[in-house]
Amino acid sequence: MDQHNQDQIDDEEEDARAAALAAAMAGPQGGDSGDFADADAAAPAHVPHPYSALNPECVLDALDSIGLRGDGRLLALNSYENRVYQVGIEDSLPLVVKFYRPGRWSDAAILEEHAFTEELTAREIPVVPALALDGRTLHHFNGFRFAVFTRHGGRAPELSDPSVLEWTGRFIARIHAVGAVKPYLQRPALDIATFGTEPCDFLQTNQFIPVDLQEAYASVSQQALDGVRRSYDRAGALPQLRLHGDCHGGNVLWTDAGPHFVDFDDSRMGPAIQDLWMMLSGDRAEQVRQMSDILAGYEDFCEFNPRQLHLVEALRTLRLIHYSAWLARRWDDPAFPAAFPWFNTQRYWQDRILELREQVALMEEPPLPV
Repeated sequence: MDQHNQDQIDDEEEDARAAALAAAMAGPQGGDSGDFADADAAAPAHVPHPYSALNPECVLDALDSIGLRGDGRLLALNSYENRVYQVGIEDSLPLVVKFYRPGRWSDAAILEEHAFTEELTAREIPVVPALALDGRTLHHFNGFRFAVFTRHGGRAPELSDPSVLEWTGRFIARIHAVGAVKPYLQRPALDIATFGTEPCDFLQTNQFIPVDLQEAYASVSQQALDGVRRSYDRAGALPQLRLHGDCHGGNVLWTDAGPHFVDFDDSRMGPAIQDLWMMLSGDRAEQVRQMSDILAGYEDFCEFNPRQLHLVEALRTLRLIHYSAWLARRWDDPAFPAAFPWFNTQRYWQDRILELREQVALMEEPPLPV
């Protein structure tokens, strides 16, 4: 297709943002438990969702428990997976507080992410690390785990500008140079099993797909995963490193001093190309130009193995499959039906089947000639 599917996902999320933020700040309401790991099914419908207890008073009390006095100003920020707020602080600048989704990551996995961003900050790479208060970056209050961050302003990067792409590529390479020093021990890898096979199994086992489309989805998803495996075979063995993991324009804030990278919540082990391909958009010719601009900066700090280009469409396919399963797993969170009302409709699954068919064809094309 001319406009690739990542653009579609980003547009859908943008349209849903206002509804999601309103639901995120709502008080107790109906919904199922969200206290599950990524591979788990939703809890029974009568169990209140954990986030139903996260009202403004709880947010302020949590900050008070670590010695930060909020002044009552509270603004919900763009977030679906976690709950993130900008909080006014008495006699100081506002801070940002993130309440982690219960059950998603272990404490050890969260602390690994915090340690990675601290390593990057120590090397003057522009990321936003969790603040250490009394020697701790991860805090607990009333069953919630949370972290506090300084507030950083910025604007969306102009990804149509070659100099912006080159500048961004340089900083991604610097992140990767640090990410390659040692592996994650507590966080999973981004691979075919975690982002493809398991999500497909979850969707089909839990009967999210309409009965009349189940056979078609099972068939096309299997074809897509076969195409992903062939792409990985063509790429061959590639180094795995600690990644940002969700490195698209929405997680890059731009200032006159250049980019800084936010939200390492999805950081995992994986191939370097995962942090590059989501910066691409448009038709094939546009993507060739964009990737060339990114690599012009990236290769100032890291060597790029062109065999990784075989994985661009494979990783896009895995993201599309994983995205549907992510929505399904979070459907008991009241914010999700408000933010994504089109999910799990007949039209939604018809469109997913069509886009996977397109991905099957795209994965058989030659890689971007960069």
